[in-house]
Amino acid sequence: MIDLTLLVTLKLKPKTTISEHFSEIKDPRIERNKLHKLLDIISITLCAVITGAKSWLDIELFGQCKYKWFKTFLELPNGIPSHDTFNRVFSRINSKELEKCFSNWMKSTNDLLPGEQIAFLWKNFTSFT
Repeated sequence: MIDLTLLVTLKLKPKTTISEHFSEIKDPRIERNKLHKLLDIISITLCAVITGAKSWLDIELFGQCKYKWFKTFLELPNGIPSHDTFNRVFSRINSKELEKCFSNWMKSTNDLLPGEQIAFLWKNFTSFT
């Protein structure tokens, strides 16, 4: 017999992490060329852009400065990706998939922080992709 209380609880638990929201994005890279995890690249980029990064170099520098913090929740098997890697990966990611995941992530933050507003312009995120 299925415990409906457990089923309802599991169903209602909202997605809260970047990895839960962005894991649906298909990795466009060839397997042998993957030195960095896609979710690591996306996570660093999101954090950097939220704090004001305006270029791929800014994102790389942000990642290097916050390496110890990122290492607490990201794998980073080969350290922080280069600005060229960020550029190459984002130029190949399906922009519609990325926008959908981002939108869902932003909506979930509104659910977690009722009454609070988070201002984030999608065009700022995509202006250098």
